[in-house]
Amino acid sequence: MGIKNRLTLMSFLQFFVWGAWLITIGNYWFATKQWSGSEFGAIFSTMGISSIFMPALIGIIADRWINAEKLYGAIHLLSGGFIFCLTLAGNPEHFFIIMLLAMFFYMPTIALSNSIAYNALKSNGYDVIKSFPPIRVWGTVGFIVAMWVTNLSGNKATEFQFYISATASVILFLFSFTLPKCPPQKGSAAGKSWVESFGLNAFKLFANYKMALFFIFSMFLGAALQLTNAYGDTFLDDFKNIPEYADSFVVKYSTIIMSISQISETLFILAIPFFLKRFGIKNVMLISMLAWVLRFGLFAFGDPQEGLWMIILSCIVYGMAFDFFNISGSLFVETTTDAKIRSSAQGLFMMMTNGFGAVMGSLSSGIIIDKYFTHNGIKDWNGIWLIFAIYALTVAILFAFFFKHKHNPNVSEQSNSTNMESEKEMQASASKI
Repeated sequence: MGIKNRLTLMSFLQFFVWGAWLITIGNYWFATKQWSGSEFGAIFSTMGISSIFMPALIGIIADRWINAEKLYGAIHLLSGGFIFCLTLAGNPEHFFIIMLLAMFFYMPTIALSNSIAYNALKSNGYDVIKSFPPIRVWGTVGFIVAMWVTNLSGNKATEFQFYISATASVILFLFSFTLPKCPPQKGSAAGKSWVESFGLNAFKLFANYKMALFFIFSMFLGAALQLTNAYGDTFLDDFKNIPEYADSFVVKYSTIIMSISQISETLFILAIPFFLKRFGIKNVMLISMLAWVLRFGLFAFGDPQEGLWMIILSCIVYGMAFDFFNISGSLFVETTTDAKIRSSAQGLFMMMTNGFGAVMGSLSSGIIIDKYFTHNGIKDWNGIWLIFAIYALTVAILFAFFFKHKHNPNVSEQSNSTNMESEKEMQASASKI
């Protein structure tokens, strides 16, 4: 099997492991276990807690001591083992602890898989910019396939979704032995201080008003990123409690309906270069925030019959909401920060969105849903989605008002970056004189 094919299969399995339970765990939690919403919010916070420090820690180990592909396989095996153990949890507290341990080992594998792919492609003379996206898109395909397998096998509300995920983790562990070698870097990576390795030197960006605002808004929007992953499938499945919708396609195949969101992701990725060139990073991010308003608002008024188009449109809009924020935000960091701290700044961006933002969103949403929108065990989904939509709209309005960024459609983002760095160098030279 060639290098590209091995990396493609790695990407497919990487996200198959996640897709087998991420969208359907809410059904297992609420329908099968009948545990509370506030406790469920804590479950999704485990991904955020892990993202705050584990990717950096595992990255240091791979940079300094252990081959990345060996470490990748080992932590996938550990993650899969803990996912398997979720079926043994008899209460929410035990489930939380096991899930937290599983995410400690799973979340770092996302960055590690990218490192392995980049290293293998560069070592074999491939153009990373051209070769990596077609490989990475198979990760989204793997996520979609896992969702379909879980739904079509009748396991969207059973513990077997965790068995499916754990089995894929074991397969990926075995497959990791066939991956290209990615040894520790003896040069610059090994010479970094712990402060640099953990990306802590990027925190000085908070001294810049514009960058501070960007990271704060990243955190607030990051709070919305996992809400529909956490509650979307449960929302659609709950239509079974309404007699006229009980036997609808949406109820039977809710996970497949939700997979339209991931399919949409693959399409909107291709549209990003056009939108960035035409509208600029600030407006693209603002479009993303407004897309989140539509995502939640359409869910609020959708139903499996006359309102089915709203549910489907909400899933299509998700691709714009998710991709435009994550990719354009990453590009903003890439083109507006000093090259010396650019990697650290990217880590800070991920920490604010998938770390602090995700934790804030998961915990607060669970508490709000439990306290204000759950009555006698029945959730007021219209109210839930509307309050989420109002939140996203508020963030969008504040972002549009406070965040200032000029866009020149005649100058590429890379040129902007180069110009900014040149200006910084000239300013630094002037200060020395």
